[in-house]
Amino acid sequence: MTRVMTACVQVNAGPEIGPNLEAAAELVRRARDAGAEFITLPENASLMIRGRARLLARIGSEPLHPALPVFRDLARETGAWLLVGSLAIALEDGRVANRSYLIDAEGVIVARYDKIHMFDVDLPGGENYRESAIFRPGDRAVIAPTPWGRLGLTVCYDLRFAALFRALAHGGAGIITVPAAFTVPTGRAHWQVLLRARAIETGCFIVAPAQCGSHDEGRRTYGHSLIVGPWGEVLAEAGEEPGIITATLDLDRVAECRAMVPSLTHDREFALPS
Repeated sequence: MTRVMTACVQVNAGPEIGPNLEAAAELVRRARDAGAEFITLPENASLMIRGRARLLARIGSEPLHPALPVFRDLARETGAWLLVGSLAIALEDGRVANRSYLIDAEGVIVARYDKIHMFDVDLPGGENYRESAIFRPGDRAVIAPTPWGRLGLTVCYDLRFAALFRALAHGGAGIITVPAAFTVPTGRAHWQVLLRARAIETGCFIVAPAQCGSHDEGRRTYGHSLIVGPWGEVLAEAGEEPGIITATLDLDRVAECRAMVPSLTHDREFALPS
């Protein structure tokens, strides 16, 4: 039987990296003290800021990014695996990657995943986002080995693209991470139902750490970090303030749930509508 105590760290990141890292590190240590062996942080874990110039002034390329060494040291300090939901990483072409990192207990980067689907939306009330204006989308799904089995990586808006989750499940993932900074309107309407649907469709554990509260220039995020079992049951849910949630994932449940409804073995090719 393979079990792992997992934590979601929910933060309220602002426009300065230093204070954000201090707040996140305190919560990671609290999660480790609670027994968590696999600790996850949300999208934009080190920085939430609007505007291309202001973003680029605070970040760097991967070798020069100020946050990545801090998280690697934190993994070594705590002896836990860390999922850094995403960092904004400057690229050579002037754009930015929204990049998720999986770091092992020795501080080694085990996997990187660049967010594939860009959040370009216009919401009621005039709230709008054009992630593609700054960020370069990824083009590769990523599965990483862990002591508890194979882990699939996604980021936030990827949640709306079920084919990605199905591909990760077909690739052997038993856990899929969904670090996010969901808006309040979309979070209220869609967050939990989409996470539960992805768990049910794939027979995977879904671990979704989230940003919460008010951020730079009035942006607001939904919070409600969630851990969902492979039958679609909610194992733990946060509220709207910074903090942690934990749940023990029994990986044997993945095989059990997939055996009861083996939909991953029932894919069929079909002609697309004209």
